[in-house]
Amino acid sequence: MKAIRLYEYGGPEVLRFEDLPTPMPEAGQALVRIEAAGVNFIDLNQRLGVGRPPTFPQPMGLEGAGVVEALGPSTDGVRVGERVAWQMLPGSYATHAALAADRLITLPDGVGTRTAAAATLQGLTAHCLTHTTYPIARGDSCLVHAAAGGVGLFVTQMAKMRGARVIATVSSEEKARAARAAGADEVIVHTQADFVKEVERLTGGRGVDVVYDGVGKDTFDKSFACLRPAGYMVFFGSASGPVGPFDLARLNPRSLTLARCNVAVLTAAHDDLLRRARDVFGWIAAGKLAVRIGKRYALRDAPAAHRDLASRATIGKLLLEPAG
Repeated sequence: MKAIRLYEYGGPEVLRFEDLPTPMPEAGQALVRIEAAGVNFIDLNQRLGVGRPPTFPQPMGLEGAGVVEALGPSTDGVRVGERVAWQMLPGSYATHAALAADRLITLPDGVGTRTAAAATLQGLTAHCLTHTTYPIARGDSCLVHAAAGGVGLFVTQMAKMRGARVIATVSSEEKARAARAAGADEVIVHTQADFVKEVERLTGGRGVDVVYDGVGKDTFDKSFACLRPAGYMVFFGSASGPVGPFDLARLNPRSLTLARCNVAVLTAAHDDLLRRARDVFGWIAAGKLAVRIGKRYALRDAPAAHRDLASRATIGKLLLEPAG
């Protein structure tokens, strides 16, 4: 098999493309031939060593989709030949992986493996954000940062499905078009206007019910000024860098709530994983949820994919295709 592994922390150049023995699935595992792997900001943080011990080698990639080729002893839940997807399982930057069978999601008809690899982690994250961390109700208003990114496009669509008014922030006119196509009611190009002032204008000074922020350092502090009294600040990522220390006393004057969404926690239970996946893939199969793939790369070109994602100039999801 071919795989990308990490032997030191650093820039994209430390991603090593190498030949390895194809693993044999152990009890409870399925051997999957990977057809597409998602590239995510969490992968960039792993490559940089954020929050990780210096133990090497490390397999790369947490999300993918493919076809089950073999099963280990006493393995139930999937069958050889089934198309499956997964998230938060290491080793997805590869042509093959032996994965825990009870974490695999069988794909319905109408959802291809490429689409699934572009939708699993970010689609489930958006589901957790809009249905659990702050469950959007009809008539709510929300501010979605980085609305043309993978999660942002899904959050925008799901928020509209639940009857919300969506105000989106993006960095360019091209991204503004993508956000509008996803259903955003209002789009703020933050490189051209102050998003706090624009939210104040668009809401008549009331503020929004919830802010969904996966950007981090560049947007976090200013986002609190966009909330109505008793509003929710939902934080789920640090694309622009980590957020510094925060004084909880800042929440008090307007009785605000600060929440952190962790998709791994909210999909840890098998039933929760499958319930959310049924929604996401069901909406995709029915044409209710659009998946935008920004660019596809051969597995050996993982460093280029990391550079492009880090630039924050991409729209939609980046994929690695091991067969490419």
